[in-house]
Amino acid sequence: MKKKRLARVIIAAVVTTAILVAIIVGCGPKWGDGSANVNGSNSNSSNSASDNVSSNDNATQSNNNYATRITVKLPSYYLENMVFQRGKTLVVKGTATTSQRGKVVDPTQLITTISQGKKSASAQAKISKNGDFTCTLPKQKASLKPYSLTILYNETTLLTLKNVYVGDVFIAAGQSNMELPVSRVTDRFRDEISTDSNYPMVRYIKTPLLYNFHAPQADIPGISWQAMTPENVMPFSALAYFFAKDVYQKTKVPVGIINSSVGGSPVEAWISEGGLKPFPFYLNEKRIYESDDLMESMKKEERKKSHAWNVALFQGDKGMHEATPWYAADYDDSNWTETDLFTSGWATNGLNTVNGSHWFRKDFQVSAQQAGEKATLRLGCIVDADSVYVNGTFVGTVSYQYPPRIYTIPAGLLKAGKNTITIRLFSYGGRPQFVKEKPYKILFGKGQPEKGESEINLEGSWKYHLGAPMPAAPGQTAFHYKPTGLYNAMIAPLLNYTVSGVIWYQGESNVSRRNEYKDLLTAMISDWRQRWNKSDMPFYIIELADFLSPTDKGGRTAWAEFRKAQAEVADTNKNVTLIKNSDLGEWNDIHPLDKKTLGQRVAAAILIEMNTKNRK
Repeated sequence: MKKKRLARVIIAAVVTTAILVAIIVGCGPKWGDGSANVNGSNSNSSNSASDNVSSNDNATQSNNNYATRITVKLPSYYLENMVFQRGKTLVVKGTATTSQRGKVVDPTQLITTISQGKKSASAQAKISKNGDFTCTLPKQKASLKPYSLTILYNETTLLTLKNVYVGDVFIAAGQSNMELPVSRVTDRFRDEISTDSNYPMVRYIKTPLLYNFHAPQADIPGISWQAMTPENVMPFSALAYFFAKDVYQKTKVPVGIINSSVGGSPVEAWISEGGLKPFPFYLNEKRIYESDDLMESMKKEERKKSHAWNVALFQGDKGMHEATPWYAADYDDSNWTETDLFTSGWATNGLNTVNGSHWFRKDFQVSAQQAGEKATLRLGCIVDADSVYVNGTFVGTVSYQYPPRIYTIPAGLLKAGKNTITIRLFSYGGRPQFVKEKPYKILFGKGQPEKGESEINLEGSWKYHLGAPMPAAPGQTAFHYKPTGLYNAMIAPLLNYTVSGVIWYQGESNVSRRNEYKDLLTAMISDWRQRWNKSDMPFYIIELADFLSPTDKGGRTAWAEFRKAQAEVADTNKNVTLIKNSDLGEWNDIHPLDKKTLGQRVAAAILIEMNTKNRK
């Protein structure tokens, strides 16, 4: 009897231990974590991805080796509202993992399905040893009706993306003229932007500024697809806005734009390490910044220097410390020098430019009708930065030279009779100036004097006083301009996404090295085509716009030579189109406003390419 009782105790202990082990290794169900919870006994296939189980493994893979619970993760651009490229197989890539020890994902049960109404198509996954999976779906027709994309594991839904479309997808890349938002061209296209911006079949992503010198990255965090609507349109690239609208109007199929551009970036920042092999100088420069510790110490030191410079500027500026500050409405500026904003005398000491702070004041008259109204203050463009006050009240600041100065004067601030505007201009290095042939005025109503609304002209005589003369501000290292950094973080993650072509607007930052631009841009085109596995991928190269004063002969010659290099790239590389732009510039603005004509030219070139390939 004792032996039988002992045997029962031993059996009970073994069973209990087995149950505990099963729980520990994760065989029990786990709900609410976004994973698939399935019965492993339904996995009756002994096959898996060829690079996951080799022919030298056990003769068959036991059903018990397959995970019953997995988690999948897709790159950030696989989101609702996305656009797949038409005419191509739809490739969905991601990672599939399981927390179950000793288990593997069954590729035959990881299924991606795309559906539209009653129509659907599915594909099994191919999975690598590290869990990367690929599902290749058949081509789908472009349609204004949405698709749904679903990923299942053993018939259990892991995720579903709705409002997925199939159309034409483009990479928009380069520097600030590609980045320039719709909000910056409203002066010229206000009516069109306000009345013709509802194109929900145009979808747009703007990638954030990221760089990496270690390796190509797999994903771009923090992105989302936005439909072109009046509510969303202002941050869109202005060039993308115009060409995407035009392409959609002609094709009536969805258009997707991935804008991966960075103001001021040189071409070498957009080329992979492999693509830069013929350029050892840039590879060696890249190696310098592979040390995160070095970059962090440089950033810390530069922040300290910048802070010290700004503290010295503030402490040395009498205009901020006198009993009555110089921006006050009742400040007495009668002993200040009279000047014109556009003369150069105030900016120099007779030989060299004066950096630091410069103060300007101007009195102007406001009518009884204008008094109390909300108004818009336009101060052209200023080199380098400024803070602005109206009647002693701060109304705005811009920290660098390129954006137009557009400040709101709140209702109730302007009074009938004399009013005063004060500008505190900051010069960090180089020659401080107000850019000529820009608007310097106060606008009332909707800011449309051409429609009879009133305005006050602010050109002419101003009062001037030097605030704090300073040495040039300490420089800041633009790490994101260094070779390969932008490619690794802002292009490499997109390589699994099928696109129709690339619109490339870049070059201003390479004009000083124009002798090497042909080779660098050719290398970049070859590099991207190879890594996208698309040897004939179309590139649309935007010619640099006209820029610089007619009196700047040397500068204009350099820009003309650069345009020749761009043309040579188009002439010597298959399927590269040069888009004329030299007739659309503004001599006093590196960011010309006419992105509409340029966008129409880009759209025309894209449509020619489409017709050539006879894509439907």
